[in-house]
Amino acid sequence: MRTLCASTLIGEFFIIGFAGLVAMKDADLSTGTVWTVCGIAMFLCVALCGVITRPGGVGLGWALQLALIASGVFVPMMFFMGAVFALLWWASVHFGRKVDEAKARFAAQAEQPDAA
Repeated sequence: MRTLCASTLIGEFFIIGFAGLVAMKDADLSTGTVWTVCGIAMFLCVALCGVITRPGGVGLGWALQLALIASGVFVPMMFFMGAVFALLWWASVHFGRKVDEAKARFAAQAEQPDAA
């Protein structure tokens, strides 16, 4: 699960950076505010890569997905991109857990002596 979720988070890191460039064009938003918010969100993406398997890691990832969707208020394209990444996040968690379960089964089978 960790690899899939980390890949999604790194993709979000770049999307947030590009959204910051778009948001800078908005006259109502100061450059400092845009880059402070984007910087914090980008840092969270990288930090979550390290704690994704710990308790609450997936929940924090979901919170980040909701924040990404909500950023569509300032950059309308982020409603779409946030939804796409929320779907990718779900797939990463769902299929990542299945892969982890399969790895555990294979490891357990490899440890059992053959009954021949």
